[in-house]
Amino acid sequence: MSSKLVWFVGLCWTSFIGWNTSSLAQDGEATKWFKGNLHTHSLWSDGDDFPEMIADWYVRHDYQFLALTDHNVLGTDLRWMKYAEIERRGGPEALAKYRARFGADWVQERGTPGTEDHEVALRPLAEFRARVEQPEKFLLIPGEEISDAVGRLPIHLNATNVTEVLSPARGETVREAIANNVRAVADQAQRSGRQILIHLNHPNFGWAVTPEDLAFVAEERFFEIYNGHPSVHQLGDETRPGLELFWDIANTLRIDRFASPPLFGLGTDDSHDYHGVQGATPGRGWIEVRADKLEADTLIAAIQRGDFYASSGVTLRDVSFDRNTRQLRLEIEPQEGVAFTTQFIGTPQDYDRTWPAATDADGRVLTVQERYCPKIGTVFKTETGLTPTYQLTGDELYVRAVVTSTRLHPNPSLENQREQAWTQPVGWEKRLDPR
Repeated sequence: MSSKLVWFVGLCWTSFIGWNTSSLAQDGEATKWFKGNLHTHSLWSDGDDFPEMIADWYVRHDYQFLALTDHNVLGTDLRWMKYAEIERRGGPEALAKYRARFGADWVQERGTPGTEDHEVALRPLAEFRARVEQPEKFLLIPGEEISDAVGRLPIHLNATNVTEVLSPARGETVREAIANNVRAVADQAQRSGRQILIHLNHPNFGWAVTPEDLAFVAEERFFEIYNGHPSVHQLGDETRPGLELFWDIANTLRIDRFASPPLFGLGTDDSHDYHGVQGATPGRGWIEVRADKLEADTLIAAIQRGDFYASSGVTLRDVSFDRNTRQLRLEIEPQEGVAFTTQFIGTPQDYDRTWPAATDADGRVLTVQERYCPKIGTVFKTETGLTPTYQLTGDELYVRAVVTSTRLHPNPSLENQREQAWTQPVGWEKRLDPR
């Protein structure tokens, strides 16, 4: 690693020392769970609805925060868009629904309807946030999907709570491109004095990122364990792992080989389509963040600590890990007629650390991740019920939990998809900081 990279990894690791999910809030502060989505697209890039309408959808569906994250744009200035393009994306009713919800006085138009010069204004965040935000109830956070590439490989990262547009930082390799973009966000955070979160989007999209890539780039500590877009290869294929195993491979390498903190997993919508039930529709994946107030810096600080979980439908009343007793405990919100199964997953310390390159039937090396010991991603325990617990023995590199419901997802992105929740890995802290 370069000296600059070593410095950055050290800075990141410092924020984890003393981390204990059983007492994450400051003494005396009441905390609650805040539900939000950090990956959303609008007409500003490749979505099909106005940002106000999208924010209104999330308000009406009981979210507390939302980041609008269009590709390489922040939406800080007024932009005029051809009505024909709006109609092509959102259908003939898109503008009518916008007028009906926010009023004809709010909707800005110019040119003559029915002609080429008919345009509608996309208002900037600073203008419309007052129409949808509600104190202590709903918060809009400025965001951007930094859409980079290495050759034909798409490298997309979301930056949340940014102050200005971040241009793709580029790189000769996937790892270099990810690291350069993470550093650019860190630089902006330092200049602005605010918390900014950067996470890697849909690593299997375009088969762009391998577990080794995310293991090596220790500066990036967040990725999407669940993305609701139906075209991001959530489950992998015959030569590449689904994101569950992807997570375990990357975290095993990070903790054991590179002595780096593990990746934390987010759930997101990656929503683009708001006028029907097909495509990348909203409401599929989100995060629940435990914090004492609905404020961008506070929410992101909690995420940075790992005090959140990802969900595609399962609600957790509590997640706790006591570093003294080394017990991970969950409390699941009950649902009538629904049962829950929790798997506690991780990698034992005695896994086989040798592995061959991936090859096809003819022995040719494939440009995918290597083949790993099947102990990576071991299910240590399976438990049913509403209060599953796992007692760490000291033989685990880390442990995480995934809860699966018997209820089918009402808006699935995958075939026969069940609602789930994913907690963050624990038990790794002593290995990296034995104090």
